[in-house]
Amino acid sequence: MADLITVEDPDDPRLRDYTGLTDVELRRRREPEEGLFIAEGEKVIRRAKDAGFEMRSMLLSAKWVDVMRDVIDELPAPVYAVSPELAERVTGYHVHRGALASMQRKPLPTAAELLAGEGAGEGAGHRIAVFEGFVDHANLGAAFRSAAALGISAILLSPDCADPLYRRAIKVSMGSVFSVPYARLDDWPADLEKVREAGYRILAMTPSAKATPLDQIPPERFERCAIMLGSEGHGLSTHALRAADEWVRIPMAEGIDSLNVAAASAVAFYATRPA
Repeated sequence: MADLITVEDPDDPRLRDYTGLTDVELRRRREPEEGLFIAEGEKVIRRAKDAGFEMRSMLLSAKWVDVMRDVIDELPAPVYAVSPELAERVTGYHVHRGALASMQRKPLPTAAELLAGEGAGEGAGHRIAVFEGFVDHANLGAAFRSAAALGISAILLSPDCADPLYRRAIKVSMGSVFSVPYARLDDWPADLEKVREAGYRILAMTPSAKATPLDQIPPERFERCAIMLGSEGHGLSTHALRAADEWVRIPMAEGIDSLNVAAASAVAFYATRPA
């Protein structure tokens, strides 16, 4: 059973994992270096726990202690009970859901392991996704949520993609970042050749008029495909487009050139699903 500890000092060193959560640059550096991430809200905390992540500690406002009692009773990690005002002073924002947990990261699989199926289930499924330059945590989280809902087996990230385990990405994904295996491609875009060597056809999502509309592609062309989407502002880079096997696009109404990348990912994942 976890120790329930009432804390009244915002400078208590035991709360260090939760300090400055709104300082994005600080947390981007610190969390991976220290091997931790922050889960926010009851559902996300439970999903992180169920996904096998080890809990370092929890930070709860008083009314959430009873709600999380079953989790508390199962854990050896300390639980810090604080007032909402103290939580805000520590974290830098009003913790609306009243519950935070500091979780221990797991080692990421390599891209080779993921492509071989060791991280994405037997045979790595028939569809994976590749994200280039997703720097917005909300869009990244939303794309992970769509991937989980629509049967994407794994996600590969370019080196400049945001951290899927950053608090905002986890929150928007509703914990889907815990259920879709992912890895980073270190040499971009050269490592896309590894995707092709693993038997995936790389489909580049682009609004270009040269691209084939998704609804005109025979379903068999989606068998064992890698759906590649680019950054929020500029889409896929020229290098990534050149590395693709085929360009595909979502048919748009006249005068509209593209969707938000998170919305586009949902459409693409839905359109390419097996019959």
